[in-house]
Amino acid sequence: MARRVLHDPYFKKAKEEGYLARSAFKLQQINQNKRLIRRGDRVLDLGCAPGAWLQVASELVGPKGTVVGIDLKPVTAQLAANITHRVGDVESIDPTELLALGSPVPRMYDVVLSDMAPNTTGHGDDLVSARLCDAVLALVPAVLKPTGHLVMKILEGAETPRILKQLRRGFVQAGAHKPDASRDVSRETYLFGLGWTGSPRAD
Repeated sequence: MARRVLHDPYFKKAKEEGYLARSAFKLQQINQNKRLIRRGDRVLDLGCAPGAWLQVASELVGPKGTVVGIDLKPVTAQLAANITHRVGDVESIDPTELLALGSPVPRMYDVVLSDMAPNTTGHGDDLVSARLCDAVLALVPAVLKPTGHLVMKILEGAETPRILKQLRRGFVQAGAHKPDASRDVSRETYLFGLGWTGSPRAD
């Protein structure tokens, strides 16, 4: 079994650059590869704690953009002025609440992000991860602008092809990408959808 290296170069780099977690570099690399987030965008980060993806998204959208996060756990770090976050459950929140966050009037999002993952037990983790992806996909029609983009983490398993098929029904382009910052031993990969069509297409 490969030994997990806790204090790897990305861990050290995150500390040096002021990011809350090494996962910041995953989003940086995904964005460099897929060009998800642009200046001025409105971004929704589902499962945002501890806040590293909020930090990266904030930098990418710039001062005229908006980043909104939600997580079961509070984000306690001091963050940039263009970031709004709240405690809540992605699987049960009313989408209208999400649209109202970080804006004087309800507004849809240009990009939806999800780095959510289950509390791993080693048994059935991929199924729980797929359920979280289903929750994200259930929100997309209510919160994502037409032509908007999505990226979400999944633990690869039997349900991955089904989730990817759903993405391909609703986006112009869809696929999977594993950034270099993901650990080699990890089952995680990131599913992306580019160009939301406004509703899933029939098979």
